[in-house]
Amino acid sequence: MQSNNKKLIVYFSLSGTTKKAAEKIQTATGADIVQLEPRKAYPAGYENYTEVAKRQLDNDLHPAISTEIKNWTQYETIFVGFPTWWQQPPMIIHSLFEQFDFTAKTVVPFTTSMSTPIADSMAYFTELVSSSNAKLTAGFRYNNDDQALDTFLQANGLV
Repeated sequence: MQSNNKKLIVYFSLSGTTKKAAEKIQTATGADIVQLEPRKAYPAGYENYTEVAKRQLDNDLHPAISTEIKNWTQYETIFVGFPTWWQQPPMIIHSLFEQFDFTAKTVVPFTTSMSTPIADSMAYFTELVSSSNAKLTAGFRYNNDDQALDTFLQANGLV
């Protein structure tokens, strides 16, 4: 990739795990970083927010986003991070692709999960990206292995 390729990390995190992954990527790449926030906050507590998330999934509800991303057009590479819920990205990730124009951008997905590999959610993510005219790269699941993250970033020309 070109050295002038402007990078952005957009991530959604409720427990802090995906935030930690996003911050590790930022340290390695120097990319700008933005946390994706829903307009209506999820309720506190795992049991409570998973109930809302499951209802969104079951009813194909895409929550409104309150996050503003300044100078969106300047970014060429967008890292999109999310926890894997029911083998797929949370519905707010659908909202991200609806609200922002990903045309001609390179999208690098990353996920966090205790056990679900990124391959399980890639079919859903691929559909989001293909409908946005963006280029999808390989993705990765961050599981606190910083060496594996560095290897992925280097192997894909992201650092």
